[in-house]
Amino acid sequence: MRISWSLFLAFAALLHVGCSASAKQAANAMTNGDANRGASAIAHYGCGSCHTIPGISGAHALVGPDLSRIGSRIYIAGSLDNQPLNMIRWLEDPHAINPKTVMPTMGVTERDARDIAAYLYSLK
Repeated sequence: MRISWSLFLAFAALLHVGCSASAKQAANAMTNGDANRGASAIAHYGCGSCHTIPGISGAHALVGPDLSRIGSRIYIAGSLDNQPLNMIRWLEDPHAINPKTVMPTMGVTERDARDIAAYLYSLK
């Protein structure tokens, strides 16, 4: 059986969208946030001015760590277990966790931190 290249590409694109949607659903559940709102919050707070963040327009900076696949990492912020509550706390007030961090405290609300964490956890 021969499958056309365009049919294969269409199937691969559908599979990617499905995986992306299920990753967002799982991330939303684990953070009690909304990954779609998280993408907007990331843009609002200007996170892309320091980080590379897949799926965020203009987020290709090299000051902070690249956040690609952060949802699959073991640690965040250098030493915190990559758990939703740790990420939410880090986003809200990084200096409360590490007073010497260069990550600025951006005034991220708990709601926005949950949404941003949902978006970041969808990056597997």
